[in-house]
Amino acid sequence: MKLFVYHTPEEVPAGEAPDCAIAIDVLRATSTMAAAFAAGAEAIQVFSDITALLQASEQWPQEKRIRAGERGGARVEGCDLGNSPLDHNPEQTEGRRLFMSTTNGTRCLQRIQQAPTVITSALTTRQATVDFLLRKQPETVWLVGSGWEGTYSLEDTVCAGAIAHGIISATAATFDTLAGNDALVAAVALYLHWQDQLLALMQQATHGQRLLRLNNLADLEYCAQLDILPIVPIQQEAGVLVPQTIQ
Repeated sequence: MKLFVYHTPEEVPAGEAPDCAIAIDVLRATSTMAAAFAAGAEAIQVFSDITALLQASEQWPQEKRIRAGERGGARVEGCDLGNSPLDHNPEQTEGRRLFMSTTNGTRCLQRIQQAPTVITSALTTRQATVDFLLRKQPETVWLVGSGWEGTYSLEDTVCAGAIAHGIISATAATFDTLAGNDALVAAVALYLHWQDQLLALMQQATHGQRLLRLNNLADLEYCAQLDILPIVPIQQEAGVLVPQTIQ
């Protein structure tokens, strides 16, 4: 297994596809997706464009859908929810389809959706992601951070490093056999430095600071948790994710 880290969707090689592509948007899209599935969402359909989301969701009964739209950290007008994992509980979400568009995470998913296997990951689902990869043994894996409007994000890279470190710990693999590029080595180093201070890292990160300016420490505290959900959101068809529980 070779792991490659790309800090933003824009870094992904054009015209290539790995055996497995993993979208990471710790703050907050992929953390929210896992939380929605934990609360019983039937599926999550992702859109980069809000207008397309509103049009597609009209085909579903109102009681069976949730429209979640976020731009710049705030809920989009016309949507039921923004992009917080704390919005989701069984009463709100169970049995419903989440139609979702965010500033960065859904755009990342669309960039990699042609890979044979596409999943999402977050710190909250790190161990589930590791277990999935060890079970499936894809030859090439892209860990793709969503970043922020095309720029690097600390929290996405630390999550990629946490996944790679989990595989190293489980298999005794070395960088010689595991690392597909230099960014993978750097991501693991970042995780090892911050593994006991993940909330502090998020407070240091520029997007974490944006959320703090919106008085949203609670989302940072949630998204900084490691290995709390045994769920891997996996693409069933282009743009549609369903949950896979890892036991």
